[in-house]
Amino acid sequence: MSAVHNEHERVIKAPADAVGALLDRLSADDDPLFPTPAWAAMTFDRPLGVGATGGHGPVRYSVTEYEPGRRVRFDFTPPDNGFHELSIEPAGEGLGEGYCRVRHVLRTELIGKDRLLWPAVVRPLHDTIIEEVFDNIERAATGGCARPVRWSPRVRLYNRLMWSRPETIGIPEAARLIRTAVDRPGYEDAYRMELLPGQPRDPAAWTGILRDAFPVIAREGGEALLEVEAAGLTARASILVEGCHVTLSTVVRADALRSRAYWGVVKHVHPFMARMMMRRAHRRLALATPAAGERDLERRRSTVSGPSHLVSG
Repeated sequence: MSAVHNEHERVIKAPADAVGALLDRLSADDDPLFPTPAWAAMTFDRPLGVGATGGHGPVRYSVTEYEPGRRVRFDFTPPDNGFHELSIEPAGEGLGEGYCRVRHVLRTELIGKDRLLWPAVVRPLHDTIIEEVFDNIERAATGGCARPVRWSPRVRLYNRLMWSRPETIGIPEAARLIRTAVDRPGYEDAYRMELLPGQPRDPAAWTGILRDAFPVIAREGGEALLEVEAAGLTARASILVEGCHVTLSTVVRADALRSRAYWGVVKHVHPFMARMMMRRAHRRLALATPAAGERDLERRRSTVSGPSHLVSG
């Protein structure tokens, strides 16, 4: 076996009690710390506390120790071993009472293939995510971040490869515009993805899935209907934002010989292209979303001054 001891710390220009209040919101719906939506959210089967089980992405763990406002420890779920822990304490001598120290510690024993995965894949991702957690603490507690972490080319590649993929579904009942847009369609499909924290809930923001190449001809509630005309096809596409999902639906009718010949070829690549474009737009909008700490600042400002001008949730 191979032992790993990984530690990050940062001094924050804010009192420990203020930063501790942010720690207590970890994994909540308004979590100001975990770097979503660029990375999978930290979620548990219950509010943060001893016994809560969950994790983030493929990493599974449970809360085994919790001191509100000061420290939380997560033990990895077998077959993984070890723990990671986030703690906050006054910064100590030389910095004054208005500072605190945030520390994250990970300890584990690497077994089998993890000996290769840790240096090549897991550590670069882990180090980046933890530094982004610290960035969000600094933003939420002080109003800004002096030196935010930058993604290395390797981290950017891994993020792209790991990004979730659309799910194939039937056209949703709520997509009323596209359901009546084309008489007797010969083809229809629909793909959906989960809306991540901070992603826009306005369907107009998602029309870039089709690279803004087709005009929006109707809107109703959370649905935007686009006209998709090519080689004589009668085709429509719909972007529906409903609940916690965004859905891309397409209906097509080919009447003339030319359009049938064209669609006979295109229909074989259409599903792949639709899913690829949706996944690409989903990631692009996620990476363009303000950081969790910035969203928390915006929420607090809007509470004081009124509704936010931002369209993101």
